[in-house]
Amino acid sequence: MILVSKFMVPKGFTGITLFPFVFVKYAQLKLNKVFVNHERIHLRQQLELLILPFFIWYALEFSMRYIHYKNWHLAYRNISFEREAYQNEAHLEFLKKRPFWNFLKYLCKP
Repeated sequence: MILVSKFMVPKGFTGITLFPFVFVKYAQLKLNKVFVNHERIHLRQQLELLILPFFIWYALEFSMRYIHYKNWHLAYRNISFEREAYQNEAHLEFLKKRPFWNFLKYLCKP
């Protein structure tokens, strides 16, 4: 379910996925198929890791990447979950064929 809420979306972002909801800053984003697909990929990732472990993994991986890159944006873009979502967001049929735990293949890439 996609909800519009400027207060739930952190500064600098246009959307956030917190299973089972996708929060967007602007209503027109609900019509953006690529954006919605990106967030649906995150919903699948969260389900695969049973939700809470997803957020723990996400935070730990972000922390490690931030220490490595010393740059907030680079750290965020290189989290395995974000790599998978950004790389496949334009492939609107991606989730129909996506293997289970597919994000792991993005974990060790430089």
